[in-house]
Parts: sequence; structure tokens; C-alpha cells
Amino acid sequence: MTTAKTIILTLIFLLSSALHAQDADALYDAGKQLYDAKKYSLAVKKLLPAAKQGHRKAQYRMGRCYDKGYGVAEDNGKAFYWYGKSAAQNYAKAQYHLGRCYYKGKGVGRNYAKAVELFRKAADKDNGDGQLALGKCYMKGRGVTKDAAKAKELFLKAVNNEKDGAEIKRELREEAAQGDADAKSILKMCGLK
Repeated sequence: MTTAKTIILTLIFLLSSALHAQDADALYDAGKQLYDAKKYSLAVKKLLPAAKQGHRKAQYRMGRCYDKGYGVAEDNGKAFYWYGKSAAQNYAKAQYHLGRCYYKGKGVGRNYAKAVELFRKAADKDNGDGQLALGKCYMKGRGVTKDAAKAKELFLKAVNNEKDGAEIKRELREEAAQGDADAKSILKMCGLK
């Protein structure tokens, strides 16, 4: 093959790859708008093709859809599958949710050590939910050695998280008001009411 043919074929491949990525981005953007508008059945029609093309956020959203039964039948195995695809691409939200699957045994056998590993990956990316979940593991000694000081450190990071902290505090207060002992303990450890 001549050098000119090699260059032309390489350019065609690169252009095709770029168009493919733009297509996945466009599908995801359209699907996310529909998802946010709670038009889940329509959202899935956009998100699924993007997820199959390897779009990590679309894969995460498909995990959420199967996890909650949004626009599809609830299916823990499929939720686990899509969270896993997205988490493998280092998407923190997916790492947290995949960790929850392992923690709760949803779509996979319960495995606290694997849950801790995934919560830690999410927490290391400044994901507030990951910080809170990892803190709970340290508080209860699930998948790690019980360590109240480490739990408190993580809880403080979670409630003070710039992106997620306000929502985490709101949820903890709501859970505490409903009598959740863990939420009450976490709020107390963080000096919150």
C-alpha cells in the first residue's frame, strides 16, 4: 500500500471516529434532557444507543434507568452491567452506584470489600455520596476495620462537599427526622442538627 493510501485511510478512520463520538454526545445530550424532564421512555431511546457506543455518562444513566425502573422494567442485573461499564471509564457517580450494588447485593453477590474499593474511588474524585458511603463503611466496620475517626473525617468531607454537601445534609436531616439512627449519629459526629 502506498503512503498516500495509508494517509487517506487513516484520515477516514479518524474522521469516522470523531463523527461517532459527536453522535454519541448528541444522543446523550438529547437523552439527558428527556431524563431530566422525567420522560424516561423517550430518554432511553436516546441514551441506550449512546451507551452502546461507549458514552460513559449515557452508560451511567442507563444504570439509573434499570436501577429505578425509569422507562424500562427494573432490572438489577442490567443496572449493575451499565454502572460497571461506566465505572470502568472512571466515572465517579457510576463508581459510587456500582459500590452500592456490591454493598446491597443488587445484581451481584454482596461484597463489602469491593463496595469499599468503589466508594473509595468515587470519594477520591470528590464525590460526596462516595465520601458518605465510605464513611458509613468505616463507622460500621463493613469491608474495612471499624474506625470512628476515619468515618468522621469522611462524613465531614461529604457534608462540606462543594457540589453534593447541601443535598447530603438535607437527606441526612430528613432520615434523622424519620428516626434513622445512622443519620442521627452522622449529624452528631459532624456537629449538625
